[in-house]
Amino acid sequence: MKNKSHLFVILLGFQSLLLILYTTVVGYHEGFNLFPVFIKNILTLDWNGQFNLDFSCYLILSGVWVVWRNQYKLSSWLIASLASVLGIVFFAPYLLWLVTKESGNITKVLVGDRV
Repeated sequence: MKNKSHLFVILLGFQSLLLILYTTVVGYHEGFNLFPVFIKNILTLDWNGQFNLDFSCYLILSGVWVVWRNQYKLSSWLIASLASVLGIVFFAPYLLWLVTKESGNITKVLVGDRV
């Protein structure tokens, strides 16, 4: 792995652990019934709703990038749907896997075989 990607790997590892732990605690206390709360917040037209809608756009964009990066292969649609629904809980480990697979070459991580 190239030296330049170490900080990226540390960030992704930290985000993965933090969000997995946080999600586990919240799910244990409140249940894993996120979608009704998420949608209700959007429909209230307040700052919580604005954040959820903005976050939803980021999640969709991450899914679009996954499909594009993997050249619209069938498997990329499954990965994209997981990234779009699970957010960093899935996306950060996926990026960690890509960094390892591409030996730290961030260009290859970002664009895949299009290089």
